[in-house]
Amino acid sequence: MRPRLARSRLQRLAALFPVVAVTGARQVGKSTLLAETVGSEVRTFVFDPVMDIGNARRDPELFLRLNPPPLVLDEVQFVPELLGPLKRLVDEQRARPGQYFLTGSQQFGLMRGLQESLAGRVGLLDLRPMTQDELYGDIDAAPTFTEQVLTATSARGLLVALGGRSRLRTAPPLPERVFRGGMPALLRFRTNEVAEFFAAYLATYVERDARLVRDFQAPHEFARFVRLIAGLTAQELNASHLGREIGITPHTARGWLDALRQGFQVDLLDAWSTNSTKRVSGRPKMHLVDTGFAAWLTAISSPVALQSHPQFGALFESYVVGEVIRQSSAHATPPQRWHWRSAGGAEVDLILERDGVHHLIEVKLTARPSRRDARGLAAFAETYPGLNVGRRLVIHGGPDLEMLDEDTLAVPVDVI
Repeated sequence: MRPRLARSRLQRLAALFPVVAVTGARQVGKSTLLAETVGSEVRTFVFDPVMDIGNARRDPELFLRLNPPPLVLDEVQFVPELLGPLKRLVDEQRARPGQYFLTGSQQFGLMRGLQESLAGRVGLLDLRPMTQDELYGDIDAAPTFTEQVLTATSARGLLVALGGRSRLRTAPPLPERVFRGGMPALLRFRTNEVAEFFAAYLATYVERDARLVRDFQAPHEFARFVRLIAGLTAQELNASHLGREIGITPHTARGWLDALRQGFQVDLLDAWSTNSTKRVSGRPKMHLVDTGFAAWLTAISSPVALQSHPQFGALFESYVVGEVIRQSSAHATPPQRWHWRSAGGAEVDLILERDGVHHLIEVKLTARPSRRDARGLAAFAETYPGLNVGRRLVIHGGPDLEMLDEDTLAVPVDVI
């Protein structure tokens, strides 16, 4: 298996906390990462929504005492009964670090249980599909692109720093990378076999994971909804219209979208505003977490078909946004993330905010970006002259890393 950016952070968390929880979508490599980091000899229990493995539900305290640490508890959202007794045992052991490792593929319920039962005792790691460097490059070429953006003191300084990054010279062409996405399991699949993987993935997700969040009377309707959502990637969501195309109510659609979020299948970027309350009242922008899954859901059959498909631009944007988020999740202090659209239509696809500095990113599926492609970035800076605006970037599909103007840098996707 290929090394992951998250491994060093997982090691740091294990040295600090008695419990470490690794969360993320199904098939992103949580169990593999733990096995490679804590050792395959550590005893592991993989829990199930039906079977009571080791009587962990019936008598969770006895289960834990019969199975001393170090211990890996995989898919722990199926046995929330363990969390209370786990807290008591951790306190008995005087919070020795690196004792219990938990994984989960359901977000909000699991997080609520961890925060209520293990507050102050658990380190959290959000694992996502693989980054470009993990798949095709070299993760030892630190720091990541995102960290370089967040720490650069000038646009020209960032230009020099990025000029020293290794490009993905051995990677497949961009359409194939977007088409395949970043699921680790696909490393052993040929490109013409990707559809088989995602067909099984959707069936497993609908039947096993999503039903734990919502009681679906008609799973095939939910599957239609997932396909609808895939067609809306990189778009602002209108909650009152969501689901209308397939005949479901907005209330049902919001519940089903919540199920997708809990399963780590979609990211929502809130609308940015100087008023913190308006940041959550504007329309969010939605991105499917994995563009390979999104391409399959929208019936795109191959990288060649993707190149001429009207969804290519949207999928490229989700690919770039997802790449930045994946890199950020390995940071101890990840930036906040927003999008922005003015009343006049100017927009910024992604705003990264850390230490009070706002870094602006526009994504353009073009081989030759121009200053015209950076108009939204300039409009944002002009609209908020008192705001601390950092780097302005246009990430594109071409080969050239260059300054578009004194404030704006054009960055090839192969460099990020």
